[in-house]
Amino acid sequence: MHDDTEAALGLSSDGTAVVDPQQRRTVVVLVLAQVLSGAGLAAGITVGALLAADMLATTAYAGLPAALFTAGSAAAALVVGRLSQRWGRRAGLTFGYLTGAVGAAGVVLAAVADAVVLLFVAFAVYGAGTATNLQARYAGADLASPRHRGRAVSTVLVATTVGAVAGPNLVGVMGDLAAGWGIPPLAGPFLLGGVAYAAAGVVLWVLLRPDPLLLARERAARAVPEPGASEVASAAEAVGGSTGRQVSRTVLLAGTIMVLTQGVMVAIMTMTPVHMEQHGHAVATAGFVIAVHVGMMYLPSPLSGWLTDRFGPVRVAAAAALTLLAAGLVSALVPPSSVAGIAVGLGLLGLGWSLGLVSGTALLTTSVPLDVRARTQGAVDLAVALAGAAGGLGSGFVVAGSSFAVLALGGGLLALLVLPVIALSARPRRAATGDSSRRGP
Repeated sequence: MHDDTEAALGLSSDGTAVVDPQQRRTVVVLVLAQVLSGAGLAAGITVGALLAADMLATTAYAGLPAALFTAGSAAAALVVGRLSQRWGRRAGLTFGYLTGAVGAAGVVLAAVADAVVLLFVAFAVYGAGTATNLQARYAGADLASPRHRGRAVSTVLVATTVGAVAGPNLVGVMGDLAAGWGIPPLAGPFLLGGVAYAAAGVVLWVLLRPDPLLLARERAARAVPEPGASEVASAAEAVGGSTGRQVSRTVLLAGTIMVLTQGVMVAIMTMTPVHMEQHGHAVATAGFVIAVHVGMMYLPSPLSGWLTDRFGPVRVAAAAALTLLAAGLVSALVPPSSVAGIAVGLGLLGLGWSLGLVSGTALLTTSVPLDVRARTQGAVDLAVALAGAAGGLGSGFVVAGSSFAVLALGGGLLALLVLPVIALSARPRRAATGDSSRRGP
């Protein structure tokens, strides 16, 4: 039984990590799907706000597309999580990507027909692709050993970089292609998004076998009487407290880290293209800045994963808060004419998001038993997506009522709320230690 347990955790008899061929295959398939889906994810981010502003003839509602993306992402996160819990990651992720592809097609049709209501509905459906892109990171961790989960998550995330960086830089090309077909140029990137999401769904449906979550359950059932017990113990050790209460407390901490990270990132990112356009920058220039931002969301993921495994998710989450503060300060203070300065601010924003998402994901995955893991992950991602929706929706009103600088600085300060949440999570352990010392043996 001891040997079976070590095998299920990805360890050899001397406690060192071993290479699991099924884990390797799972990661390769996920990487391929993420490369494709990254193009769909980033293409809509770049021009969604611009398309809405163009059709509505006002910037006050320019944040609405991001809000609808993330609202749709919220609903999809819950659905994908529940589908994955019941039928495995393959079914859940495939459903999410194909739904995103349908949404992309709807955006194109709405732009052609100049139908604002259809546009907004399609934006929400398109958000399913965003949710699925993020949910895929959990699949990378299902078969990973506990001590390497941060790196497993980061490997899946970094694969998004290729498509995510290419997507915004193809805005001009896709716009020209769309115009040649009689489609509004700003809808062109959604053609790319639809094809990319559909291709990612097909890749997962055909190649993600055996299903990593279902296989992890089988291994745990054979090896460990109480699936997830070792993970819960590890989570308790990470932030202190008793094992019985620690699961929900750790889930709350992990969720808070990701909620704040997502909300701040979406708010600042959403209004950056609008801010640049108002100061005379071309759409292609805004696409370059968004490409830098999205690249820094995913490219540093291996570093985020290594730091999480090496120093623990709580310390990395604190670093994420400070990085997001730096991003807000830079974005607020650089001259609007400085493309390089705006790119630095958005790059820091992406890095802070990477640190927060990887650390929060590792903490969440470690704390939840396999028999409820996917459902819990979907529920947490629901909250994360809603935070993004609030950030995207509110960002337009903040900029319309004040300025982009106020939005950026306020977002950076909001990210610092992660620090008191971490401190409060550690308090039960200190209190318990103090009570124990007073009671004596």
